[in-house]
Amino acid sequence: MANSLSTDHFWVFGYGSLMWNPGFDFEEVQLARVYGLHRAPCIYSWVHRGTKERPGIVLGLAQGGACIGKAFRVSAANRDETLDYLRARELVTNVYLERIRSIALSSGETVDAVTYIADSKHEQYAGRLGHEALITQIQGAVGKSGDNESYILDTTDHLRELGIRDGLMERISKELTRA
Repeated sequence: MANSLSTDHFWVFGYGSLMWNPGFDFEEVQLARVYGLHRAPCIYSWVHRGTKERPGIVLGLAQGGACIGKAFRVSAANRDETLDYLRARELVTNVYLERIRSIALSSGETVDAVTYIADSKHEQYAGRLGHEALITQIQGAVGKSGDNESYILDTTDHLRELGIRDGLMERISKELTRA
């Protein structure tokens, strides 16, 4: 992977909590779009927002469509530290696949970025759950990074702040705030 990225810096694409809680140093951030993938609540969380006994639901990039998120430019000097951090965070159960994907930055430039994509063959892949099943799975789930409801609500709030409208996340958040 390292050979396919720029030697002076690299980009990381975030579409969920990485947008509002990247956890690594970066030099620049821009809105960006990845094509062929969309943001979806499709991962059973056994670590960060739930447990194996009581899984939560977190976002993944699933096949089809497009997704607007944030792209973070990281200096080459921070490459190893950042990738180690991201791998410990995102690959803890290997439900995500680390890939280099072409993304379109808001500046008009197209760059390659480290991107974490949902592995549809992994046992934690929930696929497309119905609305009621999503709400039931999210409510009351708690993992080492906090409760599942806060993750969903914080992500939706951040999407709104960025001017990104995600109808499914809006519907889920509305239901969660009613409960």
